[in-house]
Amino acid sequence: METRKQKVLILCSGNSARSQMAEGFLRNMAGDRFEVMSAGTEPASNINPFAIAAMSELGIDISAQSPKDLSLYLGQVFIHYLIIVCSKANDTCPRVWPGLANQNNRLYWPVDDPAEATGSDKEKLEAFREARNEIREKLEAWLASNP
Repeated sequence: METRKQKVLILCSGNSARSQMAEGFLRNMAGDRFEVMSAGTEPASNINPFAIAAMSELGIDISAQSPKDLSLYLGQVFIHYLIIVCSKANDTCPRVWPGLANQNNRLYWPVDDPAEATGSDKEKLEAFREARNEIREKLEAWLASNP
């Protein structure tokens, strides 16, 4: 008997960097367990190229993903876990998420926005690597505690 994958929605403000990297990681780490989606409260037009570059360094291609608006999922899709990776999205996202299986599964993991980094391209890429590594660590710990 085939079991249905649990749905995970990863939310950020622009859905162009942190949530996209988290979506790519979770698909790569546990795509057999979860159906992974991401969205933004104010989605950008494209994924940040530094996010694509940082993930490709680890062999994960997120270039085919695209920013999506939160309205595609809010009250439209039953989800098992909501993971919010930015404070701006946490502040504007409903505290009680319609369609969330268990409101205790609304997880808040703030990660500094690497898109706000200034300096050279090398310095900007380093900010994306730091955010990427923080997201990976949070996901690995979460997966280890949710067998």
